[in-house]
Amino acid sequence: MEEMPLAHLNRAAIQTASQQMLWEVEAPPETIVAVPNLDDYDRIIVAFSGGADSTACVLHLLDCGVPASRIHLHHHLVDGDGDCFMDWPVTESYCRAFARAFNMEFSVSYRVGGFEREMNRVDASTAPVSIPFGSGRKLIGGSGPLGTRRKFPQQSSNLSVRWCSGALKIGVCDSWINNDPQFLRGKTLLITGERAEESKARSKYKTFEPHRADNRNGKYVKRYVDHWRPVHGFLKPQVWEIIRRYRVEPHVSYRLRFSRASCLGCVFLGRNEWAAVRVISPRQFNKISTYEQSFGVTIHRKKSVEQLANEGDPPDLDPFWLEVARSTEWTLPIFTDNWTMPIGAFGDSSCGPS
Repeated sequence: MEEMPLAHLNRAAIQTASQQMLWEVEAPPETIVAVPNLDDYDRIIVAFSGGADSTACVLHLLDCGVPASRIHLHHHLVDGDGDCFMDWPVTESYCRAFARAFNMEFSVSYRVGGFEREMNRVDASTAPVSIPFGSGRKLIGGSGPLGTRRKFPQQSSNLSVRWCSGALKIGVCDSWINNDPQFLRGKTLLITGERAEESKARSKYKTFEPHRADNRNGKYVKRYVDHWRPVHGFLKPQVWEIIRRYRVEPHVSYRLRFSRASCLGCVFLGRNEWAAVRVISPRQFNKISTYEQSFGVTIHRKKSVEQLANEGDPPDLDPFWLEVARSTEWTLPIFTDNWTMPIGAFGDSSCGPS
């Protein structure tokens, strides 16, 4: 399906679309969040996906009095430097637009070749990671042990089989922190948006702890990095209330009935979401389906994405937001005067963490 330009969309059209509000929510009492002494840190970095939880982390920092100039948003490109395969085409542009709107520093890192190259590994090393380095970029790794994947990540909390999170996000961030010399100077606070409500596994995460890349007591190399999860105790209504209060237009996924802003082709999708993916991006859907047939192993093991999509309810998707989702450029304002709750905000989607 050919992508359509967004240049003709104006503010009146945005406001008209935003008036299609299907949800109203009263936020619960304010959550008491233990806040580290934010003045102690030389840099504050938010792992920013563009989703509601990482957005709430950024806005909570502003609520805590942190100047926007001190907040650095760091985004992991799931598809790396290749074509859009699993992610939403507009995600990177949305994240950049968000950073510009708040006058915050922004950077990206990625596994070279992204999801598709890692999935297709046959007797090969995992590709190197590209990290920001001074005014340029630097490649890290790429000469590790040989291995073969040739199948999609599976639905599991075990990152050895749900390898996308480890290889394309967690490991990429670790490579940046472990290899950029800026992290050897002063103290760093890394912020992520996991919430206890999301899953049993995430409910056990600590709210504040040294990051795994921390080496503050090292004999030769000293790297002081703390890890804070400021919205760990938030419930969904509290996440959406802070987004509403700042009038932030959320990622388009929520306008298209998805309850998360993870990959468009997230392995946790259910049948209704796969039916929606087939409409939103037939090219990406067909490519995923073709790979399943080639591997002889489906994402869900028992059913292919084609079978799941056929079983899903036919999606009723807003043409305005479909156009936004299919573009690689986010041209809408990040702040909207007529904020409305997106239809997917409280959806019962099976796409989620474990």
